Amino acid sequence: MEKTIHKWYRLDNAAIIVPPTARGSDTRVFRLVCELSEDVDQKILQAALDETLDEFPHLNVVLRQGLFWNYLDGTTLRPVVEEDHLPACAPLYQPGKRSLLYRVSYFGKRINLEMFHVLADGTGAFLILKHLVANYLSRRYQLNYSPDPESLSSAEEKNSDAFRQFYTKEKSREQLKQMTGVRAFQIPQDRDGDMRNHLLEGIVSARQFIAAAKEFHTTAGIFMVTLYIEAVLQMMPMRSRKYPIVISVPVNLRQFFASATTRNFFGVINISYHASDYDGTLESIFTHVRDSFEKQLTQEHIRDTMNSYSALAQNPVLKLIPLVLKDRVIQYFSSKALRGTTSTMSNLGKITIQPELAPYIDHFSAFMATANIQICVSTFGDRMVFGVVSAYDEHQVLLNFFRNLTRRGIDVELATNDYDIHE
Repeated sequence: MEKTIHKWYRLDNAAIIVPPTARGSDTRVFRLVCELSEDVDQKILQAALDETLDEFPHLNVVLRQGLFWNYLDGTTLRPVVEEDHLPACAPLYQPGKRSLLYRVSYFGKRINLEMFHVLADGTGAFLILKHLVANYLSRRYQLNYSPDPESLSSAEEKNSDAFRQFYTKEKSREQLKQMTGVRAFQIPQDRDGDMRNHLLEGIVSARQFIAAAKEFHTTAGIFMVTLYIEAVLQMMPMRSRKYPIVISVPVNLRQFFASATTRNFFGVINISYHASDYDGTLESIFTHVRDSFEKQLTQEHIRDTMNSYSALAQNPVLKLIPLVLKDRVIQYFSSKALRGTTSTMSNLGKITIQPELAPYIDHFSAFMATANIQICVSTFGDRMVFGVVSAYDEHQVLLNFFRNLTRRGIDVELATNDYDIHE
């Protein structure tokens, strides 16, 4: 029987929108993967997980419904490592059911960490996964390794609510209106009849990709958004070209504000492109994307996007509305924001780990279940992985994207790891 411990946490300002908007295949669960060079040992992984939880005690919580807000309540429930047998990013939260908001599984050489988005963002969760992998490899191969600088922060710092720490009222409502006032092109695709998520990953050479980006004198992040817009244009019906293609790009706020939190701490910039500006060349897309990045990646604009997540939480009227009504308001604003986005591209950047551990790892990858397509990109060594999980039966845009890469001399390795592999 579950026992609770007397420790509870407020949801951060990005997390409050997660529970009321998790529906169907949009589970708001992300999966982080570390693929090793050898098959995973379940018993060693369980011991490594137990050790990791001692370092991140705030993960052992359940989501409870209060009168005005959801909150996280400490619990003595402990996770059990199992072989992966569920569809990727299967639900972790069910209203009224007290269960842990993360799971750890394995399949072959892969260690999977899945987490409900109320607990962490991708950057924070990767820190947790790296701790888990380090604890596993040190036990498996009796390794001694140097401390990870990211691990030197305290448990309180890892669990801090950075949104609350850095929030200012300026322009928060205006930014929220901008995020919900645009109607973007929506990719027309059929969904799985059972609403089960399918996972797809494309692996390319990071060196080849960065070399291609350098031909445009730009970064990998700007280049991949440019290529994705090109792939959307290649399948965009003529009747839909009146709507802009809007690619939402999450931004790790830890780059702008000093914080060691593993909880949610990100902003969003939106790259909008009109088909009428396309002249058939990649340059006509790239120039616009580059200018949009440069305009929006400023301290002032990033602070505005951060504040937009606080606009609902800090609204004095909304604070007094009971949770059942508040959830409907959040669902309304979320649906308006979703209508204004074509896809999301989240570049988690270069994943680093201690040199002593690197030879035992092939690659890392990330996947996020959302209502529309979200591409998560992670790079380890020369392995750059584009990860997608969705309930769509087909991925025409992604196939265009990968074909365009091969035409530019970039080798692509495609793989899937969803439920049909295990049946």
